[in-house]
Amino acid sequence: MPAVTVENPLTLPRVSASADAVARPVLTVTTAPSGFEGEGFPVRRAFAGINYRHLDPFIMMDQMGEVEYAPGEPKGTPWHPHRGFETVTYIIDGIFDHQDSNGGGGTITNGDTQWMTAGSGLLHIEAPPEQLVMSGGLFHGLQLWVNLPAKDKMMAPRYQDIRSGSVQLLTSPDGGALLRVIAGELGGHEGPGITHTPITMVHATLAPGAEVTLPWREDFNGLAYVMAGRGSVGAERRPVHLGQTAVFGAGGSLTVRADEKQDSHTPDLEIVLLGGLADPGAHGPLRPVRHEHQGRADAGLRGLPEGPPGHRPGRARHVGGGTGRLTPDAGRGGRPPPRTGTGDPSPGRAVHAGQPARRVIGWEACSCSPPRCAGSPPGASSSCSPAVSSTSPSGCASSSAPR
Repeated sequence: MPAVTVENPLTLPRVSASADAVARPVLTVTTAPSGFEGEGFPVRRAFAGINYRHLDPFIMMDQMGEVEYAPGEPKGTPWHPHRGFETVTYIIDGIFDHQDSNGGGGTITNGDTQWMTAGSGLLHIEAPPEQLVMSGGLFHGLQLWVNLPAKDKMMAPRYQDIRSGSVQLLTSPDGGALLRVIAGELGGHEGPGITHTPITMVHATLAPGAEVTLPWREDFNGLAYVMAGRGSVGAERRPVHLGQTAVFGAGGSLTVRADEKQDSHTPDLEIVLLGGLADPGAHGPLRPVRHEHQGRADAGLRGLPEGPPGHRPGRARHVGGGTGRLTPDAGRGGRPPPRTGTGDPSPGRAVHAGQPARRVIGWEACSCSPPRCAGSPPGASSSCSPAVSSTSPSGCASSSAPR
């Protein structure tokens, strides 16, 4: 897991919480279900089963891989729309190409991040480059969705190319932890990512037995997701391992510790720390500010290009399902896999994990890739109306909305 490393962390600025900071307790630990995204690459749904009130302003996060592809196996996504939020793709191992209808894009590799602000709407595609498809190889990364504040929902799209060398590197007082600040602020040190929603995003690597207690804004939420290894979180040392997310309660500091003995294939504990400030005016994930935005969203989507000449058309994808698990055929055309969750199984459902019954309006929740919507027969209209669905009070589904 290369990302960005240094030979001697003790040469870096050190950060620690003040002695009088109130330690954040651990409210819950959940295990991410596994599934498949896009054209069939494996993911873990990091936020599945967590109440959105603990997540806001974060909407969704997938751990992509870690997977060792054979030649011909690497996969990406078809062209698909986004609106009203930001997607953050962080590549730890491997390489990924991105292109969007606003002219943004590029290639990101070990430790690089692409930060796409969808705003008023765009289409984009993510795919492995041809050389990786031909050779195969290791692929591992994260994609995080960040809600935009109400005032910025209709802003012009923007793309940030954050190279690994620009990430702010910090360490713990004893040098046992390497802290990569991708966005936001930690202990007075700023990361390179420019955000509209106040957040902090940190990738931390802890050596076996190392512990770090970090200052954390009291008005932020606090989340920790384990990408590799084993350890514990909180002053109570709640055990966590690969694929688990810890939700912290209120306080001014959070603590992470790596177990003395790690798994054979990973020498350290690799963990992503997230915190952010929710905007009550944004009405939570996957919907715009007011119902009248529905017509504007529909008109905006119809006005977007369907990708450059010669691109491969997108295909209908399955969305919904209480577990977030998808079959390997999801997103590859043909019939969608069976739904396994509770609640309304109607097509077009795109509801975030753990949220209560609500009406979802806005094509940022649209369950389609052009040229047709999920559940539509072949040859249907190429415009996808805003997804409008009602969830059952008894059913909370994990988000499987298109990337």
